[in-house]
Amino acid sequence: MANSSMPRDGRAGARSHALFESAQQVIPGGVNSPVRAFKSVGGEPPFVKRAEGARIWTEDGACLIDYVGSWGPAILGHAHPEVVDAVVRAARDGLSFGAPTAAEIELASMICERVPSCHGGMVRLCNSGTEATMSALRVARGFTGRDKIVKTDGAYHGHADTLLVAAGSGAATLGIPGSAGVPDSVVADTLLVPWNDIAAIEALIERWPDDIAAIIIEPVVGNMGCVPPRPGYLERLREITAQHEIVLIFDEVMTGFRVARGGAQERYGVTPDMTTLGKIVGGGMPIGAYGGKREIMQRVAPLGPVYQAGTLSGNPVAVAAGITTLRLLDRDPPWAQLERRSALLCDGLAERAERHGLPWTGTRVGSMFTGFFQRGEVWNYDDAKRSDTALFGAYFREMLARGVYLAPSQFEAAFLSAAHDDDIIAATLAAADEAMAAVAASR
Repeated sequence: MANSSMPRDGRAGARSHALFESAQQVIPGGVNSPVRAFKSVGGEPPFVKRAEGARIWTEDGACLIDYVGSWGPAILGHAHPEVVDAVVRAARDGLSFGAPTAAEIELASMICERVPSCHGGMVRLCNSGTEATMSALRVARGFTGRDKIVKTDGAYHGHADTLLVAAGSGAATLGIPGSAGVPDSVVADTLLVPWNDIAAIEALIERWPDDIAAIIIEPVVGNMGCVPPRPGYLERLREITAQHEIVLIFDEVMTGFRVARGGAQERYGVTPDMTTLGKIVGGGMPIGAYGGKREIMQRVAPLGPVYQAGTLSGNPVAVAAGITTLRLLDRDPPWAQLERRSALLCDGLAERAERHGLPWTGTRVGSMFTGFFQRGEVWNYDDAKRSDTALFGAYFREMLARGVYLAPSQFEAAFLSAAHDDDIIAATLAAADEAMAAVAASR
Protein backbone atom coordinates (compact mmCIF):
# COMPACT_ATOMS: atom_id res chain seq x y z
CA MET A 1 0.00 0.00 0.00
CA ALA A 2 1.13 3.55 -0.70
CA ASN A 3 2.13 5.70 2.23
CA SER A 4 0.04 8.90 2.12
CA SER A 5 2.95 10.82 3.63
CA MET A 6 5.19 10.07 0.66
CA PRO A 7 5.98 12.92 -1.75
CA ARG A 8 3.50 13.21 -4.62
CA ASP A 9 5.26 15.69 -6.89
CA GLY A 10 6.36 13.55 -9.80
CA ARG A 11 8.36 16.17 -11.66
CA ALA A 12 11.96 15.17 -12.27
CA GLY A 13 14.11 15.90 -9.24
CA ALA A 14 17.85 15.91 -8.78
CA ARG A 15 18.23 12.15 -9.08
CA SER A 16 16.12 11.88 -12.27
CA HIS A 17 17.89 14.89 -13.75
CA ALA A 18 21.29 13.30 -13.15
CA LEU A 19 20.10 10.02 -14.66
CA PHE A 20 18.71 11.79 -17.71
CA GLU A 21 21.98 13.64 -18.20
CA SER A 22 23.86 10.32 -18.05
CA ALA A 23 21.36 8.56 -20.31
CA GLN A 24 21.77 11.16 -23.04
CA GLN A 25 25.45 10.26 -23.28
CA VAL A 26 24.79 6.61 -24.15
CA ILE A 27 21.17 6.40 -25.39
CA PRO A 28 19.76 8.52 -28.27
CA GLY A 29 17.80 11.32 -26.63
CA GLY A 30 18.28 9.63 -23.29
CA VAL A 31 15.34 7.29 -23.87
CA ASN A 32 14.69 3.94 -25.50
CA SER A 33 11.33 5.00 -26.97
CA PRO A 34 10.75 8.56 -28.21
CA VAL A 35 7.60 9.56 -26.31
CA ARG A 36 9.38 9.02 -23.00
CA ALA A 37 11.56 12.07 -23.64
CA PHE A 38 8.74 14.51 -22.70
CA LYS A 39 9.44 16.66 -25.76
CA SER A 40 5.72 17.30 -26.40
CA VAL A 41 4.91 18.24 -22.79
CA GLY A 42 8.08 20.00 -21.64
CA GLY A 43 10.41 19.23 -18.79
CA GLU A 44 12.38 16.08 -18.16
CA PRO A 45 11.09 12.57 -17.47
CA PRO A 46 11.06 11.22 -13.94
CA PHE A 47 12.90 7.91 -13.82
CA VAL A 48 10.82 5.04 -12.45
CA LYS A 49 12.31 2.84 -9.75
CA ARG A 50 9.49 0.40 -9.10
CA ALA A 51 5.74 -0.12 -9.50
CA GLU A 52 2.98 -1.92 -7.65
CA GLY A 53 -0.74 -1.97 -8.26
CA ALA A 54 -1.90 1.36 -9.65
CA ARG A 55 1.20 3.28 -8.57
CA ILE A 56 4.77 3.90 -9.60
CA TRP A 57 7.65 5.19 -7.48
CA THR A 58 10.28 7.46 -8.98
CA GLU A 59 14.00 7.64 -8.33
CA ASP A 60 13.27 10.95 -6.59
CA GLY A 61 11.06 9.23 -4.03
CA ALA A 62 7.65 10.34 -5.33
CA CYS A 63 4.66 7.98 -5.38
CA LEU A 64 2.41 8.53 -8.40
CA ILE A 65 -0.94 7.20 -9.61
CA ASP A 66 -0.18 5.65 -12.99
CA TYR A 67 -2.46 5.84 -16.05
CA VAL A 68 0.15 4.63 -18.54
CA GLY A 69 0.26 1.05 -17.31
CA SER A 70 3.23 0.17 -19.52
CA TRP A 71 1.10 1.48 -22.42
CA GLY A 72 -1.78 -0.88 -21.77
CA PRO A 73 -0.78 -4.38 -20.69
CA ALA A 74 -0.90 -3.80 -16.93
CA ILE A 75 -4.63 -4.58 -16.76
CA LEU A 76 -4.20 -6.31 -13.39
CA GLY A 77 -2.00 -3.52 -12.07
CA HIS A 78 1.77 -3.56 -11.75
CA ALA A 79 3.68 -6.48 -10.22
CA HIS A 80 0.69 -8.68 -9.49
CA PRO A 81 2.15 -11.19 -7.00
CA GLU A 82 0.87 -14.29 -8.81
CA VAL A 83 2.29 -13.10 -12.13
CA VAL A 84 5.62 -12.26 -10.51
CA ASP A 85 5.72 -15.70 -8.85
CA ALA A 86 5.06 -17.35 -12.23
CA VAL A 87 7.90 -15.38 -13.82
CA VAL A 88 10.32 -16.30 -11.02
CA ARG A 89 9.43 -20.01 -11.24
CA ALA A 90 9.89 -20.02 -15.01
CA ALA A 91 13.18 -18.10 -14.81
CA ARG A 92 14.62 -20.65 -12.39
CA ASP A 93 14.16 -23.32 -15.07
CA GLY A 94 15.92 -21.23 -17.71
CA LEU A 95 15.35 -17.93 -19.46
CA SER A 96 15.20 -19.18 -23.03
CA PHE A 97 15.67 -22.47 -24.84
CA GLY A 98 15.04 -21.73 -28.51
CA ALA A 99 13.11 -25.02 -28.49
CA PRO A 100 9.44 -26.02 -28.06
CA THR A 101 7.84 -26.08 -24.61
CA ALA A 102 4.52 -27.39 -23.34
CA ALA A 103 3.61 -23.94 -22.01
CA GLU A 104 3.62 -22.47 -25.55
CA ILE A 105 0.80 -24.82 -26.50
CA GLU A 106 -1.21 -23.79 -23.45
CA LEU A 107 -0.88 -20.06 -24.15
CA ALA A 108 -1.66 -20.46 -27.86
CA SER A 109 -4.72 -22.54 -26.96
CA MET A 110 -5.89 -19.90 -24.48
CA ILE A 111 -5.61 -17.21 -27.17
CA CYS A 112 -7.48 -19.33 -29.72
CA GLU A 113 -10.27 -19.96 -27.23
CA ARG A 114 -10.68 -16.28 -26.34
CA VAL A 115 -10.17 -14.39 -29.60
CA PRO A 116 -13.03 -14.93 -32.09
CA SER A 117 -10.87 -14.70 -35.22
CA CYS A 118 -8.70 -17.51 -33.86
CA HIS A 119 -11.54 -19.91 -32.97
CA GLY A 120 -10.69 -23.09 -34.82
CA GLY A 121 -7.61 -21.36 -36.20
CA MET A 122 -3.96 -21.04 -35.29
CA VAL A 123 -1.59 -18.64 -33.49
CA ARG A 124 2.12 -17.94 -33.83
CA LEU A 125 3.90 -16.41 -30.83
CA CYS A 126 6.58 -13.79 -31.50
CA ASN A 127 8.38 -11.07 -29.56
CA SER A 128 6.48 -7.79 -29.90
CA GLY A 129 3.44 -6.07 -31.36
CA THR A 130 5.62 -4.64 -34.14
CA GLU A 131 6.77 -8.13 -35.09
CA ALA A 132 3.19 -9.42 -34.95
CA THR A 133 1.80 -6.78 -37.34
CA MET A 134 4.76 -7.02 -39.70
CA SER A 135 4.37 -10.80 -39.85
CA ALA A 136 0.59 -10.75 -40.25
CA LEU A 137 0.88 -8.47 -43.26
CA ARG A 138 3.51 -10.71 -44.81
CA VAL A 139 1.23 -13.70 -44.33
CA ALA A 140 -1.72 -11.81 -45.84
CA ARG A 141 0.35 -10.99 -48.91
CA GLY A 142 1.55 -14.57 -49.18
CA PHE A 143 -2.00 -15.89 -48.81
CA THR A 144 -3.58 -13.56 -51.38
CA GLY A 145 -0.69 -13.15 -53.82
CA ARG A 146 -1.32 -9.41 -53.76
CA ASP A 147 1.03 -6.56 -52.77
CA LYS A 148 -0.90 -3.52 -51.57
CA ILE A 149 -1.97 -2.94 -47.97
CA VAL A 150 -4.23 -0.30 -46.46
CA LYS A 151 -3.80 1.44 -43.11
CA THR A 152 -5.52 4.43 -41.55
CA ASP A 153 -3.99 7.87 -41.14
CA GLY A 154 -2.71 8.37 -37.60
CA ALA A 155 -2.75 4.68 -36.64
CA TYR A 156 0.48 3.17 -35.34
CA HIS A 157 1.11 -0.51 -35.99
CA GLY A 158 4.73 -0.64 -34.92
CA HIS A 159 7.91 0.56 -36.58
CA ALA A 160 8.19 -1.88 -39.49
CA ASP A 161 9.21 0.04 -42.62
CA THR A 162 6.02 -0.60 -44.59
CA LEU A 163 3.90 0.85 -41.77
CA LEU A 164 5.87 4.02 -41.05
CA VAL A 165 3.87 6.10 -43.49
CA ALA A 166 3.02 9.79 -43.12
CA ALA A 167 -0.43 11.11 -43.98
CA GLY A 168 -1.24 12.63 -47.35
CA SER A 169 -4.20 14.78 -48.30
CA GLY A 170 -7.48 13.42 -49.54
CA ALA A 171 -9.26 10.17 -48.87
CA ALA A 172 -7.00 7.85 -50.85
CA THR A 173 -3.34 8.79 -50.74
CA LEU A 174 -0.33 6.78 -51.81
CA GLY A 175 2.16 6.30 -48.99
CA ILE A 176 5.21 8.46 -48.51
CA PRO A 177 7.90 7.69 -45.94
CA GLY A 178 7.13 8.80 -42.40
CA SER A 179 10.66 8.24 -41.12
CA ALA A 180 14.16 8.84 -42.38
CA GLY A 181 15.70 5.59 -43.51
CA VAL A 182 12.52 4.28 -45.14
CA PRO A 183 12.86 4.29 -48.95
CA ASP A 184 9.96 5.47 -51.09
CA SER A 185 9.88 2.06 -52.77
CA VAL A 186 9.22 0.27 -49.47
CA VAL A 187 5.97 2.15 -48.83
CA ALA A 188 4.85 2.45 -52.44
CA ASP A 189 2.26 -0.27 -51.84
CA THR A 190 1.03 1.14 -48.53
CA LEU A 191 -2.23 3.06 -49.02
CA LEU A 192 -3.67 5.54 -46.54
CA VAL A 193 -7.26 6.36 -45.64
CA PRO A 194 -8.75 8.43 -42.82
CA TRP A 195 -10.02 6.46 -39.83
CA ASN A 196 -13.80 5.94 -39.80
CA ASP A 197 -14.15 6.75 -43.52
CA ILE A 198 -15.73 3.80 -45.35
CA ALA A 199 -16.14 5.80 -48.56
CA ALA A 200 -12.36 6.25 -48.75
CA ILE A 201 -11.81 2.50 -48.46
CA GLU A 202 -14.46 1.80 -51.09
CA ALA A 203 -12.70 4.25 -53.42
CA LEU A 204 -9.37 2.45 -52.94
CA ILE A 205 -10.93 -0.91 -53.68
CA GLU A 206 -12.60 0.49 -56.77
CA ARG A 207 -9.24 1.81 -57.97
CA TRP A 208 -7.27 -1.37 -57.14
CA PRO A 209 -9.90 -4.15 -57.09
CA ASP A 210 -7.41 -7.01 -57.48
CA ASP A 211 -4.30 -5.59 -55.81
CA ILE A 212 -5.11 -5.12 -52.10
CA ALA A 213 -3.90 -7.97 -49.89
CA ALA A 214 -4.97 -6.64 -46.49
CA ILE A 215 -6.54 -3.81 -44.54
CA ILE A 216 -5.05 -3.40 -41.08
CA ILE A 217 -6.81 -1.31 -38.45
CA GLU A 218 -6.90 -0.80 -34.72
CA PRO A 219 -10.60 -1.47 -34.01
CA VAL A 220 -10.26 1.23 -31.37
CA VAL A 221 -7.44 3.57 -32.33
CA GLY A 222 -5.05 4.31 -29.50
CA ASN A 223 -2.23 6.35 -31.03
CA MET A 224 -4.12 9.49 -31.99
CA GLY A 225 -5.67 9.28 -28.58
CA CYS A 226 -8.49 6.84 -27.94
CA VAL A 227 -10.80 7.14 -30.97
CA PRO A 228 -13.62 4.57 -31.24
CA PRO A 229 -15.17 3.32 -34.48
CA ARG A 230 -18.30 5.04 -35.76
CA PRO A 231 -21.44 2.93 -35.46
CA GLY A 232 -21.54 0.52 -38.41
CA TYR A 233 -17.96 1.21 -39.54
CA LEU A 234 -16.47 -2.13 -38.52
CA GLU A 235 -19.49 -4.04 -39.78
CA ARG A 236 -19.30 -2.44 -43.23
CA LEU A 237 -15.53 -2.93 -43.35
CA ARG A 238 -16.05 -6.62 -42.68
CA GLU A 239 -18.62 -6.84 -45.48
CA ILE A 240 -16.53 -5.21 -48.19
CA THR A 241 -13.29 -7.00 -47.34
CA ALA A 242 -15.06 -10.35 -47.45
CA GLN A 243 -16.69 -9.41 -50.75
CA HIS A 244 -13.33 -8.58 -52.35
CA GLU A 245 -11.33 -11.36 -50.62
CA ILE A 246 -9.15 -8.86 -48.78
CA VAL A 247 -7.65 -10.06 -45.49
CA LEU A 248 -9.02 -7.94 -42.64
CA ILE A 249 -6.51 -7.62 -39.79
CA PHE A 250 -7.41 -6.22 -36.38
CA ASP A 251 -4.40 -4.83 -34.54
CA GLU A 252 -5.46 -5.55 -30.95
CA VAL A 253 -2.11 -4.84 -29.32
CA MET A 254 -3.92 -2.31 -27.12
CA THR A 255 -7.48 -3.63 -27.10
CA GLY A 256 -6.85 -7.36 -26.87
CA PHE A 257 -8.17 -8.73 -23.54
CA ARG A 258 -8.56 -5.13 -22.34
CA VAL A 259 -11.87 -3.86 -23.71
CA ALA A 260 -13.43 -7.34 -23.41
CA ARG A 261 -12.33 -10.91 -22.74
CA GLY A 262 -12.00 -11.52 -26.47
CA GLY A 263 -10.88 -8.02 -27.35
CA ALA A 264 -12.61 -5.36 -29.44
CA GLN A 265 -13.83 -7.96 -31.92
CA GLU A 266 -15.88 -9.55 -29.15
CA ARG A 267 -17.08 -6.17 -27.87
CA TYR A 268 -18.29 -5.04 -31.30
CA GLY A 269 -19.30 -8.45 -32.65
CA VAL A 270 -17.12 -8.16 -35.77
CA THR A 271 -14.67 -10.98 -36.52
CA PRO A 272 -11.62 -10.21 -38.69
CA ASP A 273 -9.58 -12.76 -40.62
CA MET A 274 -6.43 -12.16 -38.54
CA THR A 275 -5.55 -10.56 -35.21
CA THR A 276 -2.30 -9.20 -33.84
CA LEU A 277 -1.59 -9.01 -30.12
CA GLY A 278 1.19 -7.57 -27.98
CA LYS A 279 2.41 -7.12 -24.44
CA ILE A 280 -0.84 -7.96 -22.66
CA VAL A 281 -0.43 -11.55 -23.92
CA GLY A 282 2.61 -11.74 -21.66
CA GLY A 283 1.24 -9.83 -18.70
CA GLY A 284 3.60 -6.97 -19.59
CA MET A 285 6.60 -9.11 -20.53
CA PRO A 286 7.97 -8.65 -24.08
CA ILE A 287 5.85 -10.84 -26.35
CA GLY A 288 3.57 -10.70 -29.34
CA ALA A 289 1.25 -13.00 -31.26
CA TYR A 290 -0.59 -13.14 -34.53
CA GLY A 291 -3.24 -15.58 -35.59
CA GLY A 292 -6.43 -16.19 -37.47
CA LYS A 293 -8.14 -18.53 -39.86
CA ARG A 294 -6.50 -21.90 -40.27
CA GLU A 295 -6.24 -21.66 -44.06
CA ILE A 296 -4.36 -18.37 -43.73
CA MET A 297 -2.05 -19.43 -40.92
CA GLN A 298 -1.14 -22.64 -42.76
CA ARG A 299 0.84 -20.42 -45.13
CA VAL A 300 3.38 -19.78 -42.34
CA ALA A 301 6.63 -21.76 -42.38
CA PRO A 302 7.26 -24.61 -41.81
CA LEU A 303 3.77 -25.48 -43.15
CA GLY A 304 3.90 -22.94 -45.95
CA PRO A 305 6.16 -20.56 -47.87
CA VAL A 306 5.82 -17.43 -45.67
CA TYR A 307 8.92 -17.22 -43.50
CA GLN A 308 8.97 -15.82 -39.98
CA ALA A 309 11.23 -16.88 -37.12
CA GLY A 310 12.62 -15.75 -33.78
CA THR A 311 14.94 -17.31 -31.21
CA LEU A 312 12.99 -15.81 -28.30
CA SER A 313 9.54 -16.48 -29.75
CA GLY A 314 7.44 -18.21 -27.10
CA ASN A 315 10.17 -17.83 -24.50
CA PRO A 316 9.20 -19.55 -21.23
CA VAL A 317 9.32 -16.50 -18.97
CA ALA A 318 6.95 -14.35 -21.03
CA VAL A 319 4.69 -17.32 -21.70
CA ALA A 320 4.41 -18.07 -17.97
CA ALA A 321 3.43 -14.45 -17.29
CA GLY A 322 0.84 -14.58 -20.07
CA ILE A 323 -0.78 -17.82 -18.95
CA THR A 324 -1.06 -16.55 -15.38
CA THR A 325 -2.48 -13.20 -16.47
CA LEU A 326 -5.18 -14.80 -18.61
CA ARG A 327 -6.06 -17.23 -15.82
CA LEU A 328 -6.42 -14.36 -13.36
CA LEU A 329 -8.65 -12.46 -15.77
CA ASP A 330 -10.91 -15.52 -15.97
CA ARG A 331 -10.85 -16.17 -12.23
CA ASP A 332 -11.93 -12.63 -11.34
CA PRO A 333 -13.22 -10.91 -14.51
CA PRO A 334 -12.46 -7.18 -14.19
CA TRP A 335 -14.30 -5.74 -17.18
CA ALA A 336 -17.56 -4.65 -15.52
CA GLN A 337 -15.69 -2.96 -12.70
CA LEU A 338 -13.25 -1.34 -15.14
CA GLU A 339 -16.20 -0.04 -17.16
CA ARG A 340 -17.81 1.50 -14.08
CA ARG A 341 -14.66 3.10 -12.73
CA SER A 342 -13.54 4.36 -16.12
CA ALA A 343 -16.92 6.02 -16.65
CA LEU A 344 -16.72 7.55 -13.18
CA LEU A 345 -13.28 8.98 -13.91
CA CYS A 346 -14.02 10.23 -17.42
CA ASP A 347 -17.35 11.81 -16.46
CA GLY A 348 -15.63 13.48 -13.53
CA LEU A 349 -12.85 14.87 -15.71
CA ALA A 350 -15.38 16.31 -18.17
CA GLU A 351 -17.32 17.95 -15.34
CA ARG A 352 -14.19 19.59 -13.96
CA ALA A 353 -13.07 20.83 -17.36
CA GLU A 354 -16.51 22.43 -17.82
CA ARG A 355 -16.33 23.94 -14.33
CA HIS A 356 -13.02 25.63 -15.14
CA GLY A 357 -13.96 26.69 -18.66
CA LEU A 358 -11.44 24.47 -20.45
CA PRO A 359 -12.16 22.99 -23.89
CA TRP A 360 -12.53 19.25 -23.45
CA THR A 361 -13.76 16.30 -25.46
CA GLY A 362 -13.57 12.95 -23.74
CA THR A 363 -13.45 9.61 -25.54
CA ARG A 364 -13.56 6.19 -23.93
CA VAL A 365 -13.92 2.52 -24.79
CA GLY A 366 -13.89 0.33 -21.71
CA SER A 367 -10.78 1.19 -19.70
CA MET A 368 -9.06 3.10 -22.54
CA PHE A 369 -9.68 6.85 -22.62
CA THR A 370 -8.41 10.26 -23.72
CA GLY A 371 -9.29 13.82 -22.82
CA PHE A 372 -8.72 16.04 -25.87
CA PHE A 373 -8.23 19.74 -25.18
CA GLN A 374 -10.74 20.91 -27.77
CA ARG A 375 -14.45 21.22 -28.34
CA GLY A 376 -16.16 19.04 -30.92
CA GLU A 377 -16.24 15.34 -31.67
CA VAL A 378 -13.08 13.34 -32.43
CA TRP A 379 -13.54 10.64 -35.06
CA ASN A 380 -10.20 10.70 -36.93
CA TYR A 381 -6.65 12.04 -36.89
CA ASP A 382 -7.57 15.42 -38.38
CA ASP A 383 -10.13 15.87 -35.60
CA ALA A 384 -7.57 14.89 -32.96
CA LYS A 385 -4.98 17.33 -34.31
CA ARG A 386 -7.30 20.26 -33.56
CA SER A 387 -6.50 19.78 -29.88
CA ASP A 388 -4.64 22.49 -27.99
CA THR A 389 -1.39 20.67 -27.26
CA ALA A 390 -0.03 23.60 -25.25
CA LEU A 391 -3.01 23.33 -22.89
CA PHE A 392 -2.47 19.58 -22.64
CA GLY A 393 1.20 20.13 -21.79
CA ALA A 394 0.28 22.54 -19.01
CA TYR A 395 -2.33 20.11 -17.67
CA PHE A 396 0.14 17.21 -17.83
CA ARG A 397 2.71 19.13 -15.81
CA GLU A 398 0.14 20.23 -13.21
CA MET A 399 -1.11 16.64 -12.82
CA LEU A 400 2.44 15.32 -12.48
CA ALA A 401 3.09 17.89 -9.76
CA ARG A 402 0.03 16.51 -7.94
CA GLY A 403 1.04 12.88 -8.14
CA VAL A 404 -0.72 11.67 -11.29
CA TYR A 405 1.33 10.18 -14.13
CA LEU A 406 -0.34 10.47 -17.54
CA ALA A 407 0.94 9.55 -20.98
CA PRO A 408 3.27 12.43 -22.00
CA SER A 409 1.39 13.13 -25.23
CA GLN A 410 -2.05 14.45 -26.16
CA PHE A 411 -2.20 11.71 -28.78
CA GLU A 412 -1.86 8.63 -26.59
CA ALA A 413 -4.57 6.66 -24.83
CA ALA A 414 -4.65 6.32 -21.06
CA PHE A 415 -5.46 3.08 -19.24
CA LEU A 416 -7.09 2.00 -16.00
CA SER A 417 -6.21 -1.24 -14.28
CA ALA A 418 -8.10 -3.47 -11.88
CA ALA A 419 -5.94 -1.93 -9.13
CA HIS A 420 -7.42 1.56 -9.67
CA ASP A 421 -10.02 1.48 -6.89
CA ASP A 422 -12.62 4.11 -6.01
CA ASP A 423 -10.25 5.90 -3.63
CA ILE A 424 -7.66 6.23 -6.39
CA ILE A 425 -10.31 7.57 -8.78
CA ALA A 426 -11.37 10.12 -6.16
CA ALA A 427 -7.75 11.18 -5.59
CA THR A 428 -7.24 11.56 -9.34
CA LEU A 429 -10.32 13.74 -9.71
CA ALA A 430 -9.22 15.91 -6.79
CA ALA A 431 -5.84 16.38 -8.46
CA ALA A 432 -7.51 17.13 -11.78
CA ASP A 433 -9.70 19.79 -10.19
CA GLU A 434 -6.64 21.59 -8.83
CA ALA A 435 -4.66 21.08 -12.04
CA MET A 436 -7.44 22.41 -14.28
CA ALA A 437 -7.94 25.39 -12.00
CA ALA A 438 -4.22 26.18 -12.30
CA VAL A 439 -4.27 25.78 -16.09
CA ALA A 440 -7.36 27.98 -16.43
CA ALA A 441 -5.80 30.68 -14.22
CA SER A 442 -2.68 30.79 -16.40
CA ARG A 443 -4.49 31.21 -19.74
